[in-house]
Amino acid sequence: MQVEKLVEIIGSDFFTGVPDSQLKALCNFLMNRYGIDSKHHIIAANEGNCTALAAGYHLATGKVPVVYMQNSGEGNIINPVASLLNDKVYAIPAVFIVGWRGEPGVHDEPQHIYQGEVTVKLLEDMDIKTFVIGKETTDEEVEEAMKNFREILSKGKDVAFVIRKGSLSYDGKVKYENSNTMVREEIIRHIAKASGEDPIVSTTGKASRELFEIREANKQSHKYDFLTVGSMGHTSSIALGVALNKPDKRVWCIDGDGSVLMHMGSMAVVGSNAPENLIHVVINNGAHETVGGMPTVASNIDLVAIAKACGYKYAVSVDDFDDLDKELNAAKERKALSLIEVKCSIGARDDLGRPTTTALENKINFMNYLGE
Repeated sequence: MQVEKLVEIIGSDFFTGVPDSQLKALCNFLMNRYGIDSKHHIIAANEGNCTALAAGYHLATGKVPVVYMQNSGEGNIINPVASLLNDKVYAIPAVFIVGWRGEPGVHDEPQHIYQGEVTVKLLEDMDIKTFVIGKETTDEEVEEAMKNFREILSKGKDVAFVIRKGSLSYDGKVKYENSNTMVREEIIRHIAKASGEDPIVSTTGKASRELFEIREANKQSHKYDFLTVGSMGHTSSIALGVALNKPDKRVWCIDGDGSVLMHMGSMAVVGSNAPENLIHVVINNGAHETVGGMPTVASNIDLVAIAKACGYKYAVSVDDFDDLDKELNAAKERKALSLIEVKCSIGARDDLGRPTTTALENKINFMNYLGE
């Protein structure tokens, strides 16, 4: 169905969420209609964050908010849904729009398989009434579902539209870009060269896909890299766990701005432990690029200052390759927890592939390498 019709049927004037490629039509529509006007649309750091924002909106206005997200974010909403929104607590109504990645019977990436299997069950377990929208769902069926939902919402309960792949459409276009000149794949190529045979933990999305293809092009082993294909926001914590338990190895973390923002508290834990063998590289393009390009707030914050305040011994921001190479090489010799923020353009090549090894093979090869 046309996304404009879905928004009209729901009838809300406040949307908050975390972008999802399955909901690209909705995301682009919201950007064209509202941009990131905080009165109507806020792109949150994580799904629990936007659920709490939605609660605040309801408390201030008495109206029903909409929270959009990929189903991978359901774990992040469990606490605020169960202990804040639920009708046994504050009875705060909200409409969730959930992109259904990994739907059973539909081919998808490994990190989405189990999440797809339990998507509807998790919502129902949280006492969220669901209605699935597919390609064949009519506007009239959605209108009838929303009619039933309004009765549920009036009782302080929550509801969800679960969106199957390709079910929403939007004819409008949005161009996401920034003024940075460095290309992420080339940035990762420089990191891979500087890191040599050191282990790398890379974040979910295109960064890990690019790292995999760089190793292929260089005819290098993939054993050096742990490709975090899911678990957005947890890459630095994985790298911290490796660094603390392998103090004889220098560990590199390739992170993204959306990932850092999603669970920024992990930076405080990294800084507090301050392993001298960890180098944290944050590639910042100010966008959720892997799922479509919608903006993050990372262009408006000082990651270097945040890192230093969290206890990183050294932190710097670069925006050209000469400075990047200088900082990568200096970090190798420093023997102190370091953060390098790299200002990056938005975009990737159209023919970017995906890892040809399974997640389990990746884990085993990486663990074997760490044990050598």
